[in-house]
Amino acid sequence: MSETVAVIGAGPGGLVAARWLLAQNFDVDLFEEGPTLGGQWSGRPRTSGVWPAMHTNTSRILTAFGDLDHDADVVFPSNRDILAYLHRYAETFDLTRRIRLCTRVDVIDREDDRWRVEHSATVEIFDRVVIATGRFRSPSFPPVPGLETFPGTAQSTFHYRGAEEYRGKRVLVAGCAVSALEIAAELAQSGASTVTITQRRQRYVLPKFAAGVPSDHRIFTRYGALAAESLPPAEIDRQLREIVVEAGGAPEQYGAPAADPLLFRAGVTLNQTYLPLVAEGRITVRPWIGSVEGNEVTFADGRREEFDAILFGTGFSVDIPFLSDEVREALDIDDAHIDADRYTFHPDLPGLALVGMWDQSGGYFVPLELQARWIAYAWGGAVPMPSDADQRDAVIAYRARRGQSQKTRMNLAAITFARAAGVEPTPEMWPDLQRALLFGPLAPSCFRLEGPDALPDARERFLRDAAAFGAIPGPELTAREREYRAMLQAAQKPAVVGG
Repeated sequence: MSETVAVIGAGPGGLVAARWLLAQNFDVDLFEEGPTLGGQWSGRPRTSGVWPAMHTNTSRILTAFGDLDHDADVVFPSNRDILAYLHRYAETFDLTRRIRLCTRVDVIDREDDRWRVEHSATVEIFDRVVIATGRFRSPSFPPVPGLETFPGTAQSTFHYRGAEEYRGKRVLVAGCAVSALEIAAELAQSGASTVTITQRRQRYVLPKFAAGVPSDHRIFTRYGALAAESLPPAEIDRQLREIVVEAGGAPEQYGAPAADPLLFRAGVTLNQTYLPLVAEGRITVRPWIGSVEGNEVTFADGRREEFDAILFGTGFSVDIPFLSDEVREALDIDDAHIDADRYTFHPDLPGLALVGMWDQSGGYFVPLELQARWIAYAWGGAVPMPSDADQRDAVIAYRARRGQSQKTRMNLAAITFARAAGVEPTPEMWPDLQRALLFGPLAPSCFRLEGPDALPDARERFLRDAAAFGAIPGPELTAREREYRAMLQAAQKPAVVGG
């Protein structure tokens, strides 16, 4: 008899986890609180941060799973395209009939060596549980003195549903991450009277598309992950800043404040139109809010301005409300942290796994699938389950980093999970792919070359994906790639790429 698994959440993480668990012969049920699958991509008010005009800021190749391509050639799909893709994915892998819609889970707790799931006044026992409810459910608001006196709309960008209600209004957008810049740009082009951004620090802004190539194909590479392991942080910072500034320029060139010379300290946000709108004077940039009194906002530099609406794009708190006190205590959850081995397992909670509960820059689809494969393979016996000792060491190492930034990069997460799942490609085995495997995009196809569930056509698919936008047209390295590879080879013993 197959072991039973409850997957909580039917967004991208829950769907891909269910697909791979089924492939390992587990009996899977998905619990979804809403009336449809899709998670954030459902666009449902109050439970999704997706607004009607939103498109992905990651390319279609990196916003897909390894067994299903998009059915159109749009480079940056709309939110409706992604939701349709998730429905097709669920149908392709016979997941739809396993999803219990409109079923809110109230409690998850241990029941001897199994797991109790309480929902709708019902209790069910499962052998294992996967938590896939998402990292971005509970908007975080910074303390702002006097905000309670503001008479206009003051809400999170998570609840933004389009520019129409802000037409003709003076809007202040707080924050400098993706939603803040995307929404500020949309408002500036859709009839808001004025649009102002307030931020604690100026980030670098990388355009979604540069020189005909999606930026996620350039910066989220296997080279970047290997460099992070081997090169000094200052050198990695220099290389990334070089790529970002070459692609989009420095913020001060557009009339925005100058960013910190250290890119890691400043941060990076992907956006195609924000800086040009600053250059045109259609978006104004101010320092952080000092206080609010009625309609008037005082900024940190003493300047005062009046606004009709304030939108906060200031991040999210960890929110898994249905975990029992015992489970919550073991994971030591707070607003930003969950103790887990590589964001996935905890040694004191056998049979429990987390999916997609980390904060990162870059698209989630590729690392989500790799994490799901690791869980399915480890539970199903295709790869060894990490030992209790190794899990405890990983949790101790994670706890030592509490207080530091928890944001990682898509390529680091992807390579971490690929190694754990036994599917990281070996460049020496693929002579004609070495350049693409090092400097090309981390397309799902490159993780089907080797290991469990390798595909016979993976080489051809990866060649197609790597060359899709001309970034990797052939095997010859550019001068910069030769420089970067030489640094990596010198730092590694032995070198990981061929000559």
